[in-house]
Amino acid sequence: MKVGFIGIGSMGWPMAAHLAKAGHAVTVFDLDAARTASFVREHAAAAAANIGEVGGEREIIITMLPTGADVRAVLMETDGGLAGRLGPGTLVVDMSSSEPVGTRELGAELAAHDIVLIDAPVSGGVLGAEAATLTIMIGGENEDAIGRATPVLEAMGGNLFRTGPLGSGHAMKALNNYVFAAGFTAAAEAMLVGEKFGLDPATMIDIINVSTGRNFNTEHSIKDHVLPGTFAFGFGLSLMAKDVGIAGDLAKQIGVDAPVATLIQDLWRDALAAEGADQDFTAAYRHWKKTR
Repeated sequence: MKVGFIGIGSMGWPMAAHLAKAGHAVTVFDLDAARTASFVREHAAAAAANIGEVGGEREIIITMLPTGADVRAVLMETDGGLAGRLGPGTLVVDMSSSEPVGTRELGAELAAHDIVLIDAPVSGGVLGAEAATLTIMIGGENEDAIGRATPVLEAMGGNLFRTGPLGSGHAMKALNNYVFAAGFTAAAEAMLVGEKFGLDPATMIDIINVSTGRNFNTEHSIKDHVLPGTFAFGFGLSLMAKDVGIAGDLAKQIGVDAPVATLIQDLWRDALAAEGADQDFTAAYRHWKKTR
């Protein structure tokens, strides 16, 4: 297929590379022109000099951007918006971590241009992107569009799930990352309490990881990145705070009382303010250790 891929950051690069290896005609665009040029050299892809050039005869446009606001800007605002340059029936697949309500609003706006939007955010991190084993959560009502997107998504992921109507994929992604963040928060708190009492952190993790308290964070995030002091899991603190915020805001928007989500949201916002947006999410532990 003729695929336009917008955003070749740490996740987007390997994802777009898998599409090129699968034989799709990939045209990439990124604000980092040097990175775009490197990708084109390595993967025999084409480069778009600007957002408008991503349009044309592309059958599918994939966005892999930091926020839903960035996705909206690319499609509806920047240089007049890409939407006006896409042919009728073009499919846009937003694989970013966007706000579910905003996704539904954007879908309605794109429909006015005869463009179909589906959301297909991912989980699995950079390693999953590199191995093409990402979990992909697909939201949308247009069965034909999802059918067209499936071969492209299968080139990037190992687990494809239909989650429901448009926006449901983004809701699922945010809720998954909320659970992920909550697990890290609880594990970090237990470590800090135990260390203050006199327990050895390494021994604590070894015990937890063969006991009922084990989870992904105790087995990987804390064991591999907090205890050694590297704080280099590969997922940004700003992104974690954003995703937790999306989950907390979603609860409020639909009138669900979610006090734990509100607390977790506040804790991660504090950590982000203290440590900075360029830090790894595991650096939140460093902040919490200073303040407790």
